[in-house]
Amino acid sequence: MNFEFSEEQKQLRKAIREFAEAEIKPHVMEWDETQHFPEDVFRQLGHLGMLGAVFPEELGGTGYSYVDYSIAMEELARVDPSIALSAAAHISLCTNHIYLAGNEEQKHRYIPKLASGEWIGSWALTEPESGSDAGGTHTRAVFEDGNWVLNGSKTFTTNGEVADICVVMAVTDRAASSHGISAFLVEKGTPGFRPGKKENKLGMRCSPTNEMILSDCRVPASQLCGKQGEGFVDALRILDGGRISIAALAVGIAQGAYEAALGYSQQRKQFGRFISEFQAIQHKLADMATQIDAARLLTLRAASMKDNGKNVNKESSMAKLHSSETAVMVANEALQIHGGYGFIKDYPVEKFYRDVKLCTIGEGTSEIQRLVIARQILKNDQPKNDPAKNARPHD
Repeated sequence: MNFEFSEEQKQLRKAIREFAEAEIKPHVMEWDETQHFPEDVFRQLGHLGMLGAVFPEELGGTGYSYVDYSIAMEELARVDPSIALSAAAHISLCTNHIYLAGNEEQKHRYIPKLASGEWIGSWALTEPESGSDAGGTHTRAVFEDGNWVLNGSKTFTTNGEVADICVVMAVTDRAASSHGISAFLVEKGTPGFRPGKKENKLGMRCSPTNEMILSDCRVPASQLCGKQGEGFVDALRILDGGRISIAALAVGIAQGAYEAALGYSQQRKQFGRFISEFQAIQHKLADMATQIDAARLLTLRAASMKDNGKNVNKESSMAKLHSSETAVMVANEALQIHGGYGFIKDYPVEKFYRDVKLCTIGEGTSEIQRLVIARQILKNDQPKNDPAKNARPHD
């Protein structure tokens, strides 16, 4: 095993960090307070190659590996998790769905625009009564006169109000359950399709989260993405990669909060000593650093496995579960180290503390991750169906 980053990866980390420090950091609190999504800055990520991260060059992408992508995502989240969240939804969910399930015409029509930042993407699966339960999906798509007519609403759609294209899941065959949900590519400005309520959130406030309304929204048959009825099945494949991006995002939040706490502890004095000299603070910092490294390694393992074409269902869930819960712990301890100053907006840990909780909820809650992991380990560790080994001994 090689635990060293290549020179190219070190340069990638440096480039994203410098961009985030120069273009994003000075505006973090302003954007958070006003819930302003900086479209111009976001689109600049396309020029850096970030928005085309894991897509081939012939489609306008940069051909990054998932390890590269994880490095870049961590660096964005270290400065502003909101921008990283919008990037994750754009890359891992919207663009990746088109890349993995779309036909060649769809890939060549949309991916270059999304990879360059000319277009912004969103992905609409969740509904008021349907989160982890696909069976609760109510949005319907009916085929009429060569078009699909969509009716329903989606909620918690990241980038909803700013997106140029949205991948929308809708029921095409109620009787087929999860195999009766299809994916459709709906462009901004399509009659009958519009953003609804913008959520006023605890954290991640400059990343827009919207309800999306579909009212007799007609799209051509060519806008079906993937096979009819396989949209949710494709979504599960896409979420394996998406969870790696959220794991990396969580590592970035944890790193940012840890660095803030470490710096503060070396400047703040109590009882005539820097608080970093007190064992209680040292133990907190040691635990934070250790857990962040463990989370990063789990994330990079899942990313490396995905790069090698392996099934990462269990590993991506492990990375997402551990990284998100570690980030919550680190943000909490970072605020504790700051004391009262951590509770005010003049210090970055206040925002990290608010932002981080979404990592344990979005793209599958921690409870769902544990369910996915448990299913995989039980499936793989079941005894072989050998009558001699499994027979019950006689009394």
